Amino acid sequence: MAPFTVIGKRLISRLSLLAACAAAALFLVQCGGGGDATVFVKEPLPYSQDALAPFISADTMGFHYDKHYAGYVNNANRLIRGIGPAGNTPEAVIRMTAGDASRAAIFNNAAQAWNHAYFFKCLKPDGGGAPEGLLAEMIDASFGSFTDFKALFLTAAKDQFGSGWVWLVLDEGRLAVVAGANADTPLAHDLTPLFTVDVWEHAYYLDYQNRRVDFVKTVLDNLANWDFVAAQLEKAIPADEKVAADG
Repeated sequence: MAPFTVIGKRLISRLSLLAACAAAALFLVQCGGGGDATVFVKEPLPYSQDALAPFISADTMGFHYDKHYAGYVNNANRLIRGIGPAGNTPEAVIRMTAGDASRAAIFNNAAQAWNHAYFFKCLKPDGGGAPEGLLAEMIDASFGSFTDFKALFLTAAKDQFGSGWVWLVLDEGRLAVVAGANADTPLAHDLTPLFTVDVWEHAYYLDYQNRRVDFVKTVLDNLANWDFVAAQLEKAIPADEKVAADG
């Protein structure tokens, strides 16, 4: 598996993956009959399928959520049968299979299920604009300004060849923009995910055709759920480092 492309990264001390572990709350781990485990579940949307219109249509959300996302969840659960007790969370499955060519199908479907659940949490009606608080301060410290961050994020979306994802992550105590192909995910690279936009064509083609950058800009301007992102950042940063940042 090719490494993430890291854009605009600055040197600082490494943090633990607390946020990645906390993101396990995006999934319910339920035990099924006969000893089988349903590790991946189709998370309910936090809004109706038409709530993001006109920026993302109900048709796009319907196909994206009920077809693509549901398919990854179903495939992941089918493929992980017999993987053993170590694979009892989505994050564990992803880390167990990342970089293992013999388990590529498991990784692809598991990571896509996780990525999609996270992406839907990154959106909300009447979202977008500039964040506030610690998130805003760290964006300024890492990129120069929110405007500079947006430019970097849009460039990453434009330059990502083929399908993939663009992420805002916490890496070594600072924020970075990374891009990954296909099902790649920060969890496979010891990075803490904060915000993402899906740049697979199924995420935008009905509404934007080949205008990927317009889609990503629309998300940043109108739909980004910075409250959710800020909450993930707060979970990831130890209390002593928050005090130091405030000082």
